[in-house]
Amino acid sequence: MQKKAVILANGSFPTHKIPLNELKSSKYIVCCDGAINKLDEAGIEPFAIVGDLDSLNPEMKWKYRDIIHHFANQDSNDLTKAINWCLENKFSQVIIVGATGQRDDHMIGNVFLLPQYAKKIRVRMLTNYGCFTPLLRSKNFDSYTRQQVSIFSPNSETLISTANLRYALTEQKLELMNQGTLNESMGDSFRIEFEGGPLIVYQEY
Repeated sequence: MQKKAVILANGSFPTHKIPLNELKSSKYIVCCDGAINKLDEAGIEPFAIVGDLDSLNPEMKWKYRDIIHHFANQDSNDLTKAINWCLENKFSQVIIVGATGQRDDHMIGNVFLLPQYAKKIRVRMLTNYGCFTPLLRSKNFDSYTRQQVSIFSPNSETLISTANLRYALTEQKLELMNQGTLNESMGDSFRIEFEGGPLIVYQEY
């Protein structure tokens, strides 16, 4: 049986209906440390709280003491700790929300950690504007005409080809991080094929 968790990171709390609905409808909300303050204020119950507890106030520590999982290791951030906790607890899929906003450097770090997570678990990141999907292999995407699409290639040697995007790539390298941005879907689907990788694909809602 597939188990899906929603991880709430300690960035800006979701306001768009898509990430907010994921949060409200989930039975398994895993909070990154201080994100519980925002979740509690919204009146939504967590399933677990994971992190080093450096941003959890005493009231929340006491209220949720039975579902707190403390990991003091400073070699990984709280989002990575939450992913690892989900793996240990047999979840097969995670949706990450609240991982953008507030700290721009944290946002960039969270986005570019996605391919590392994807090696272990099925994962997507939902923001208030769109969705980031890490790719380890070629993939077809559901879409709609004129949907804005961006492709990020952490490995500048990766050869990328696309189908049904306005600005087609044919065995092309993206040597700069901005080279694959601001593309556009031509219909209800598109395809990205590549050798090497990984890639990160952004689609607006």
